[in-house]
Amino acid sequence: MTGLLHGVIPPLTTPLTDDGDVDAASLERLCGFLITAGVDGLFVGGSSGEAALLSDDRRYRAIEIAVATAAGQVPVLAGALDTGTARVIDHAREAAKRGASAVVSTGPFYVAPHSDEVVRHFELVAAAVDVPVVAYDIPSATHTHLPFSAVARLAEMGVIAGLKDSSGDLTAFRRILGATAGTDFRVFTGSETVTDLALRLGAHGQVPGLGNVDPEGYVRLGRLAAAGDWAAAAAEQERLLRVFAIVDVADRRRIGFTAAALGAFKAAQYLRGVIENPRCADPLLPLVDAEFDAIRTILVTEGVDVRR
Repeated sequence: MTGLLHGVIPPLTTPLTDDGDVDAASLERLCGFLITAGVDGLFVGGSSGEAALLSDDRRYRAIEIAVATAAGQVPVLAGALDTGTARVIDHAREAAKRGASAVVSTGPFYVAPHSDEVVRHFELVAAAVDVPVVAYDIPSATHTHLPFSAVARLAEMGVIAGLKDSSGDLTAFRRILGATAGTDFRVFTGSETVTDLALRLGAHGQVPGLGNVDPEGYVRLGRLAAAGDWAAAAAEQERLLRVFAIVDVADRRRIGFTAAALGAFKAAQYLRGVIENPRCADPLLPLVDAEFDAIRTILVTEGVDVRR
């Protein structure tokens, strides 16, 4: 990987066909849509990409398509998400073999690891591949927080190249930034809603799921922050917060949070003409027509171009 990771790196959704295979044409179009919007990288096979619900073959196919479509224009990060070290190493090797610029891993989950075991996990993953490893803290999914001591130690040793923080804990985020200041360690926020605050604290970039829907907005926000125009950045963040309301449209008495959120992202991508099918991976249930209409209204109101 040339250069240091930075800027807007959306965690791509994985467009699917009616029978649940990866929709290559839609994924190619999504990659092109994001690159044209000015993003600085692509992250395929993360939480927004439904990696936990896809077969290994489909995960790897998505990586191949993203790498081929990016064609070196931007780096492609690939998720190597799984419960334990041996399985993560298998995914990481396959991602590197397919041309990923870096791999992204949580700590072990399902088990309850000690801080030293988290360090050991990342040491083993990093030793198994010849591309950088980025740590991913998402306790809402793993039900365990990456310990500050482990992240700081891994950064100091140079085992991991960066951190995607989706914990929502700005205090912990600030501590990591302070502990790694002046180094090449890259710290990214995974938040859609406090991105401006994270950038003001010194984050090196953003990995927002809503970037699938409104990449132009997050690129604009990043540029305003880089220019030090914090008032305008805050105003853009407020607009994006209103766009983010699409994740609350679906009736939660009928479907779960993940189906509601990722279904909203895919519905919006479909309405924007980027993907052909808004379905999520099984067993997630689909949004209904009235929910699509509500999402369309939000997008139009907030100035997001809608084609359908």
